[in-house]
Amino acid sequence: MTATATATRPTLEELVDRIIDAVFEDDATTPPRASLARGIHEARCLRQSGDLDAALSVFAGLELFSATEGERRWAYAVFLDLARRRFRDEQMFSYSPTTGHSAVLTPQADGTLEVRAVLGMRWHRGKRVSRRSLRGLKPLGKGGAS
Repeated sequence: MTATATATRPTLEELVDRIIDAVFEDDATTPPRASLARGIHEARCLRQSGDLDAALSVFAGLELFSATEGERRWAYAVFLDLARRRFRDEQMFSYSPTTGHSAVLTPQADGTLEVRAVLGMRWHRGKRVSRRSLRGLKPLGKGGAS
């Protein structure tokens, strides 16, 4: 009787991580881009499992400083889709001061807005901001935020 050693096969997630690294790796100084791609991949996996709050929280920790314009737009599109799914039945607003930076806010009884999710901003969930200080505030529903 002979025993043969079989190599363990990588999981689908490991394979996807390798593909993402290969696509966004152009030299040794690209960890932020790979990190961004991995973060978006992780958020999509969490969305698939039904945990939209965890998926949105991934975006709060993403570093977009060295991301390209296209990567920022990609992150924003995925973030906005998740926010619309998560807050579908609530009155919500989207605030996006620049490409790749966004916050989802809900109105409060005192006239302020509470931050519910962020992308590429220093704000945190639960922070309250004045509506008057935000230019370009749009309803989150389809057609409201672009």
